[in-house]
Amino acid sequence: MKIAVIYNRESQAVINLFGVPSREKYGIHTINKIKNAIKSQGHQVRAFEGDKNIIHKLEEFMPSVISGERPGLAFNLSYGIQGRSRYTHVPGILEMLGIPYVGSGPLTHAIALDKVVTKMILIEKGLPTPRFAVLEKPDAPLTEDLAFPLIIKPKDEAVSFGLKIVYNESELRRGAEKIWEMFRTPTLVEEYIEGREINIALLGNDPVEALPPVELIFKEGEKIFTYEDKTNASNRRVEKVCPASFPLAEIEYFQSLALAAFKALDCYDCARVDFRIDREGNPYILEVNSMPSLAPDGSFVYAAKSAGLNYDALVNKLIEIASKRYFGDQKLTTLGKETSEEKTAIFNFLTQNRDRIEEQLRYWTNTTSRTNDPVALSTVMRKLHNQFKNKGLSMVEEFTNLRSAWTWETKAGLKGGTLLVIPIDVPKNKEDYPIPFRREPEWLSGEGIASSRAGLVCILQALEALRSVQKLHATKVGVFIYSDEGRGMRYSSELLRKAAKTAKQVIVLQPGYRGGKLVNQRRGARKFSILVEGSALRIGKRSSQVDALTWFLQKVDKVVSLSQADKYFSVAVQDVHSERYGMLLPHRVRATVYVTYLDAAMTSEAETRLKQIFTTDIRGVQAYVEKLEDRPPLLKTHASRGLIGDLKKICEEWKLPFGVESSLLPSAAGVVPPEIPVVCGMGPTARGLHTPQEAVHRGELLQKVLLLTLFLLEKSTV
Repeated sequence: MKIAVIYNRESQAVINLFGVPSREKYGIHTINKIKNAIKSQGHQVRAFEGDKNIIHKLEEFMPSVISGERPGLAFNLSYGIQGRSRYTHVPGILEMLGIPYVGSGPLTHAIALDKVVTKMILIEKGLPTPRFAVLEKPDAPLTEDLAFPLIIKPKDEAVSFGLKIVYNESELRRGAEKIWEMFRTPTLVEEYIEGREINIALLGNDPVEALPPVELIFKEGEKIFTYEDKTNASNRRVEKVCPASFPLAEIEYFQSLALAAFKALDCYDCARVDFRIDREGNPYILEVNSMPSLAPDGSFVYAAKSAGLNYDALVNKLIEIASKRYFGDQKLTTLGKETSEEKTAIFNFLTQNRDRIEEQLRYWTNTTSRTNDPVALSTVMRKLHNQFKNKGLSMVEEFTNLRSAWTWETKAGLKGGTLLVIPIDVPKNKEDYPIPFRREPEWLSGEGIASSRAGLVCILQALEALRSVQKLHATKVGVFIYSDEGRGMRYSSELLRKAAKTAKQVIVLQPGYRGGKLVNQRRGARKFSILVEGSALRIGKRSSQVDALTWFLQKVDKVVSLSQADKYFSVAVQDVHSERYGMLLPHRVRATVYVTYLDAAMTSEAETRLKQIFTTDIRGVQAYVEKLEDRPPLLKTHASRGLIGDLKKICEEWKLPFGVESSLLPSAAGVVPPEIPVVCGMGPTARGLHTPQEAVHRGELLQKVLLLTLFLLEKSTV
């Protein structure tokens, strides 16, 4: 992989030298040490100054993709050349260029550099930090009642620039005046915490690892770590001790606070959180360093060494962490000599169109189609029909009703081929605010992106990739789109069952699980509507009658007790609504009972029991039970083993992650007849499914498109 180390040291290549210059610089020795560490792992490395020429230099060094490898990566060491929020300058450029990089994003760096904003966020999250005030100008009044001695520092600088203890009002004003003269920025004033100083290095993303704490031992002079100390200009030695000598329980507590601060500022890959511990053992967060120094004598490197990571290992660990955040756990593939030209062409086509795939996902995610919005559904289906028509697919009228189910096939036909299945409706209320597409370093978010849109894009891109090698028309593929997922496939299931019998195998593009896991077993589900009606009784009136809500609640425990976890059988009461007149007791209750299962016979017995529970001979109360949905389970079958084996073989050949998993939720795969091989979970990993935070794993999107395309290609040559 090509890795660009980006730093700021000597260059002043900007359009104008304007604003406060940066005083932070990496030594050439450290830069070379980092380069050599990266080279030791076989990467191609070059170092660049982070100035106005960086875009051209990166374009020359890093193509958009390297055949058979991940895209290149930037190892960001840039502190910026000048101006405020200078940590954000190079990351902002990398974001614009679409180049992955090590470290936090521009927003995090901007917040972390602004110590006042950082402290406000820490306070909002309930994290301890010293009391403080801000002097906008040196002569501005101190608005908070702070007790001397105080710490003063520039509001938005780093590396302890201007850090000083002041013991009275005159020292405070002189120090603030000096900060204003040097940095033209307000002064942060906070109460000095007498005690011990530690810092905690953080490494990783999911999960984030807190390294052993480093304690700073001040044997002489004031007990603060100044810029002069960090640059060895103070003529005193500040000793570092790691791990700091605290009881294990206290260390774990400090680490938990550091992790909370890391997440509060939305850091990525690495950070360092500085603490003071007062004489009573209470910790206070001083600041969060979103780009900790990798100088060999720095605290971050010292902590990593204590945790068993030497310098080279730490540098390459950061590359591994950032790569995982962007691309997933493993490389997409390493092309071998025996890889066919068609497969190589497909790989190149997909990887070179990575941005196009995400853009297509953005388009479909922002095109809403909720279950109860027929106009939106009709619009989406019209657009989809044009897409399939342009690719040379034709509609199969036998498996299409133009209301809830549509089927298309290639020129080779569906018979004896592969049927791809995906819902197009998103089970949300029409009135809910739409959740637009959002791109994050590791996740792609938006309405229905996991339950519908990512799977749809996988299908469209796989068909496009096959067309790019002129194999689409020769491949037996059908696409079944249905629009009643939110109604339990009440109207489309029979057509899917018929279409599946025509195919040789069925692949459902619902989301899978982390690590490339597909789904080979899903529970079925039955949904029941419960209606209880009674008399409208007055509150407090003596009566032998019982109101509808009280009677219903008396039955809830009996309903829930039908669950048998050891037999993968669960019963839940949902959506309870009551109706009443004025101040009277409820006279009507509506509720839903949701049952998930593997054993259909057990479910039928539970259905009988449910009706018995809601049978009443109490005067004035009537109850009704109606079955709304019945979604069969996907069971492990011998027929599906060969299909799963074929997919596994492709993953092993191309070094794609693979596994199988069971799921609690039903899907269209349960409708497929048991004699037809079927696998579900061919879509990328999801999080927050059916919530406003729904997202798919960014790296797995391309992996699943590649896997689906290679599978269809192999079937075209059989």
